[in-house]
Amino acid sequence: MSLKKVVLLVLLTITIKGFGQNSVTKINTKSGVHYHTTTVDFPITGTYLFEGGEPKVVLNTNGTGVYQLHDQPQRPVVWGIECNETGEPKFIKGFDSAAYTLWYSFTDGAENGEMAWYAVEFTLHFNSEKMFIQGERMKLFNGEKK
Repeated sequence: MSLKKVVLLVLLTITIKGFGQNSVTKINTKSGVHYHTTTVDFPITGTYLFEGGEPKVVLNTNGTGVYQLHDQPQRPVVWGIECNETGEPKFIKGFDSAAYTLWYSFTDGAENGEMAWYAVEFTLHFNSEKMFIQGERMKLFNGEKK
């Protein structure tokens, strides 16, 4: 096999592997090392509202966003859905739902001098086409009310 063919084969393999994998971030939390990704097979980015208003959560496609706790101002965050080392999201499948873990960390100031990560439940409900963060902040799959 000629050198050109070998180089072409190596480049093709690297390119396919690079485009085929999800972006994975390794994080250190109080419960140990975890991995997260912002690449999920569902349209999870957008604005999640509590009973139609604040407090809200905003998840941007680039892994940034806003997280607002009850009776608190909105704060900027980085976020991701828990996954394994290869980027495959971890979830628990229900009858018509799936439960994931959403990790977020505030970026406007370190908690106790270090970057603190918080885990909350993120659920998808397929029949109603609703997504929930912490069971209370909701967004529809397609962004329209049913």
